Amino acid sequence: MRTMESETVVWTGDDDEPLRLVWRQVRYRVTDRPTPLVGACPWWRPLAGVGVRGPLDITGWRFQGTADDGSASLVFDVVLDPTTLRWEVVGTYD
Repeated sequence: MRTMESETVVWTGDDDEPLRLVWRQVRYRVTDRPTPLVGACPWWRPLAGVGVRGPLDITGWRFQGTADDGSASLVFDVVLDPTTLRWEVVGTYD
């Protein structure tokens, strides 16, 4: 996935699911149940080429966000960069 260049801040609950985010200077509330995005566990990635599907880990989330003022509603794909521990919006959908 391609990263959409813009600072992103994501707040999560006790279960690590997103609750709200700020993206492109707009604050959004999560207005549906987030769906986990999954990928290979970090320790499995070096073995990914051996032809066996490895264990999966949650790598990000997809959810609908609605601006606090109700002016916009988008579906977001967000991932947490494991090296910088910063959230990135990698996709949006109307």
